[in-house]
Amino acid sequence: MSFNISLSGINAASTELSVTGNNIANVNTTGFKESRAEFANMFQASSYGLARNAVGVGVKTSMVAQQFSQGSINTTGRSLDMAISGEGFFTLSMNGSQIYSRAGNFHTDSAGYVVNPQGARLQVFAPNANGNGFDVGAIQDLKLTGSDGPPKETSQVGLAFTLPAQAQPPVATPFDPANTNSYNMTSGGVTVYDSLGVSHTQTSYFVKSATPNEWTVHNYVDGVAVGTPTTLQFSNTGALVSPTDGLVSLDAFTPSSGAGVLSMTLDITGSTQYGESFALRNTAQDGYAAGKLDEVSVSETGVVIARYSNGAALELGQLALANFNNSQGLTPAGDNAWAESFTSGTPRVGAPGSSDFGSLQSGALEGSTVDLTEQLVNMILAQRNFQANAQMISTMDQTTQTIINMR
Repeated sequence: MSFNISLSGINAASTELSVTGNNIANVNTTGFKESRAEFANMFQASSYGLARNAVGVGVKTSMVAQQFSQGSINTTGRSLDMAISGEGFFTLSMNGSQIYSRAGNFHTDSAGYVVNPQGARLQVFAPNANGNGFDVGAIQDLKLTGSDGPPKETSQVGLAFTLPAQAQPPVATPFDPANTNSYNMTSGGVTVYDSLGVSHTQTSYFVKSATPNEWTVHNYVDGVAVGTPTTLQFSNTGALVSPTDGLVSLDAFTPSSGAGVLSMTLDITGSTQYGESFALRNTAQDGYAAGKLDEVSVSETGVVIARYSNGAALELGQLALANFNNSQGLTPAGDNAWAESFTSGTPRVGAPGSSDFGSLQSGALEGSTVDLTEQLVNMILAQRNFQANAQMISTMDQTTQTIINMR
């Protein structure tokens, strides 16, 4: 019996050495969680139960428990490196099966999907169809679109100008944009965009009337008149009084590019009539052409934003984190990942920073939780334990030999 007791001690010490060795081997593994060998004593059971003064029959390994403590977060500056500060796991899809990980060293594959080094795809909540928020009931693979950023057609053109108060009506009539003597000044042309991202030029021509403080503005797109001339009225202090809201509606323009009809409004709010010279203080418009993907950023709440060369920003999804009632019940799947089990319970899925989920830090990775000094001490203790149990077997062997050699 004593031999078996000591043998169980040797097996326990060997298990602890293996666990410690595995921890030490993964001291630099991203997102690694150290394990701890947990042991329980054993007693010989009988139909009468355990005797009050029963002697134990050894030790057994009851569990190798992973410790899901927070690892140190180290900045990398790479946008697709992500670290969770707090509770939760990244949700990944590997060949249709969901797995979970704390390792956030992601990259894109040949198809543009965001994957871990083993090719498992990162999961996100899909954007709502109306572009407002995310559908927490729909989880999908995160894919960085390889196409151009979609264009946006211009709906409003803004002009801020100062017209000369002492201007005289043009010498040539009627107005003709090709005749510079038929107008006083021009905005010079503002680039606008149709629904296909094709650029066009919107130009405003200003004509002084014979009535004091009154002007007429003629608006053209690509040389085609868009609307009838609009009268501008200024007060005797130079402020714009008509149109009262500062908005001039332009007639629809049909591009030859095959794009949809371009309907725009000219906003001249803040324009004035002062002094002796014309000044175009500002031009603006709210459209843009198609753009190339410049960068991807991830917010603390896990929103993945693609930014394009045309200045547009598109939300591609929000990271779906998972948490469990019993994280230690997860089944290790290797490659820094775990799988759901009956012991862990079903996953609760949510966004970073919500409920009991931690926040997300982009451009950083969570390091291993292994404390090398602690593991070296554990190694020494396990070695002593192994030696002591081996010595116990040697002592029992000597005792047995003594009994056998009795005469």
